[in-house]
Amino acid sequence: MSVFRKIFGSNSDKSKDKLEKEDQRRFLPDEVFPIDEKFTINFNNNGGKFLYCETSDEVQINLNKIVEENNWGDKSALILNSQLKKKFKGFDFNTTTKIEEADFLFTTCEYLIASDGSLLISSNQIAEKKLAELPKDFIVFATTSQFVETISAGLHGIKAQNKKKIPSNITTIKHFKVEETTNFLSYGSSSKNLYLLLLEDL
Repeated sequence: MSVFRKIFGSNSDKSKDKLEKEDQRRFLPDEVFPIDEKFTINFNNNGGKFLYCETSDEVQINLNKIVEENNWGDKSALILNSQLKKKFKGFDFNTTTKIEEADFLFTTCEYLIASDGSLLISSNQIAEKKLAELPKDFIVFATTSQFVETISAGLHGIKAQNKKKIPSNITTIKHFKVEETTNFLSYGSSSKNLYLLLLEDL
């Protein structure tokens, strides 16, 4: 064997090693992440901004920080969910139920989908509005008990919790990078600049 082959190895040797490693990987189980970790990874890859909160006080503090960071102190938040409005009634920002008066949307969601890092929402959060009609800036309040593995699991959950009347307008939000220009890959998607306030409740 030549000196160079000993030092650098041959291409055939490298190819052989690579093939052997790939063969080994095929027989190893895929790495399994906990559901919350999987969601966080995929959500961040989608461009979302994630703030974990251990207490309701932390939620209020982080909500304040988001408003300050974006200079939304004198702006109006669109809140279409009456329960959320009641929960944050003491919070110091303007609210509205009219899209044309709103600068950002403050809402909840149905479920947090771990498999693709998306948020499952329905008419409970956005009434019958289309995503494209809503402001580009979202603040979403959710809890750790809302994690599910797949969209299918989320749909089953919605059906189980709403036996008398299933909410309409069920959709997912997955794109959290608002693009200045639209290309054929992003055509038809409603990208949102989204902050997720996640409260530990388990």
